Amino acid sequence: MTIIIVLALYALAINLLLWWVGYKSPQAVAKGSSTRRPERILIIGATGGTGRQLVEQALNRGYQVTALVRNPSKLCVEHPQLTVISGDVLDYESVAAAVLGQDAVLSALGHKRFFYPTRILSDGTRNILKAMEAGGVRRFVCETALGTGDTAWRMGLLYTLIVIPLVLPFYFYDKTRQEHLIAKSNLDWVIVRPGALTNGVKRGTCRHGFNIGGYIKTVRISRADVADFMLDQLESDTCLGTAPGLSW
Repeated sequence: MTIIIVLALYALAINLLLWWVGYKSPQAVAKGSSTRRPERILIIGATGGTGRQLVEQALNRGYQVTALVRNPSKLCVEHPQLTVISGDVLDYESVAAAVLGQDAVLSALGHKRFFYPTRILSDGTRNILKAMEAGGVRRFVCETALGTGDTAWRMGLLYTLIVIPLVLPFYFYDKTRQEHLIAKSNLDWVIVRPGALTNGVKRGTCRHGFNIGGYIKTVRISRADVADFMLDQLESDTCLGTAPGLSW
């Protein structure tokens, strides 16, 4: 019983911390922009689950796609409108070279270094933002997650009590730094906060907004639908300057 109480208090403390230090999104458009359809887009994190969906769906939509990846052999996609560049998001020079000439950038950056402090997400995002500002590229759409800031506790009991505090505390804490960096930038940005990700098929419909998620049941969304929503933000100002949640 004592162990259960201690773990419960620890879980509460972690979620309170993520709420306290996390980014609190406005619920209305914070910036304005004259939207035009981009032609050339850069996808970062293209070998991950959401990133692969972004690449495939962006090509299907007719975009000229550049993918910045550490290991090109992991991206098993070939297309005449796809350019694959080998580089590391933690290396500013390689990020700047990939950003040059693009009209927009999408990030599905992630990693699996869960069990010790890391700044991969925030340091990588800092390089992306710096390169975009230097290159005059304004539209940035970035995937993070429910469970930080004003969406703390909204991933359901499983994530609130077990997954986030015991497996992903450092990962989610770095997401808070990542979101703050984006929000402080001068770009035209959208932060997309999906629920628990699945490999399900694209339904083409999803719930999005600022009251997404629940305190009991885990909310889910397929990576395919997350990618679909992220690509929609390239041609819409509806969510500009905000961090909408996303679920089925």
